[in-house]
Amino acid sequence: MTAVPASPAPTRAVPTRRPGSGQPGRRGWLGGGPGARRWRRRLTVLGFMAPALVGISLFLVYPLLAAVYFSFTRFDLLTAPAWVGLRNYVYLFTEDPTVWKAARNTLWLVAVLVPARMVAALGTGMLLTSLRRGAGFFRTVFYLPALAPPVAATIAFVFLFNPATGPVNGLLGRLGIDGPLWFDSPAWAKPSLVLLGVWGVGDLMVIFLAGLLDVPTSLYEAASIDGAGAWQRFRYVTLPSISPVILFAAITGVIQTLQYFTQAAVAASVASGSATTGGGVSSTFGYPEESTLTYPLHLYVAGFRYYDMGYANALAVVLFVVAFAVTLVLLRRSRAFVNGAD
Repeated sequence: MTAVPASPAPTRAVPTRRPGSGQPGRRGWLGGGPGARRWRRRLTVLGFMAPALVGISLFLVYPLLAAVYFSFTRFDLLTAPAWVGLRNYVYLFTEDPTVWKAARNTLWLVAVLVPARMVAALGTGMLLTSLRRGAGFFRTVFYLPALAPPVAATIAFVFLFNPATGPVNGLLGRLGIDGPLWFDSPAWAKPSLVLLGVWGVGDLMVIFLAGLLDVPTSLYEAASIDGAGAWQRFRYVTLPSISPVILFAAITGVIQTLQYFTQAAVAASVASGSATTGGGVSSTFGYPEESTLTYPLHLYVAGFRYYDMGYANALAVVLFVVAFAVTLVLLRRSRAFVNGAD
């Protein structure tokens, strides 16, 4: 009698355990798999960014959204905002007689003050880089005016350019020149503000000086060997090498000048003889004859003299859109002249 071989016992399938997972056949979210490691990295980065994100949300995003909302309302800080739709913007573009004069004054400062400061800063930086002795001393001297508080510097400048008792007109008189009225003249008030801005050009000079010192001397040596003169070295070596610095100075200068407020307000108040603070100071803004009335000053008057916060927010939104658009245009146009741009 032959023995029948016994059939093998059925084997039980053992579930596979993927590497790094907490359960068989499943990828753990907080385990050690590639997906879990990516999530942990993202959460770590988010944790480090959380303070900055909270600050940006509270002090930038929320105020910006609130300004957009209030620009569609009638709001005076005392009563609840009332929705008025596009009425504030219609009044801004079609009915407000002062906003266009303020916009023209601001654009004039952008067109004159920004290039003047850039040229003065570049020229001063090139002068300092060419000095062989005493460069540190002269850097300090040229930078010191930038440390003066804007209010104090503006007050001092107005007294220096006082047409009756100021030393500037006194010196011009000794030279046989009849000095202008400066801050008391509608034709000379804005040029006087430009002189004030050029006097305090030390902050921008430091930036240009860093860019000029970063230009390799080998480029100048090669240009000199090829017979390039001083102007050719400046045109074909210096300018292309510092083109990113020029772009930075142009963008920041335009944004700052579009928000030009302190110097114009203080100069108008002091020159008009009403150098006070608090109530009533806004009545002197634009002196003389609204020649120094800038767009931010008009915004301030609308919001804090007439308490028309809805209209003031509409002015602020338009200013933000203009500054953002100008920045985009400059960044796009920069590809034509910035060295190394894509």
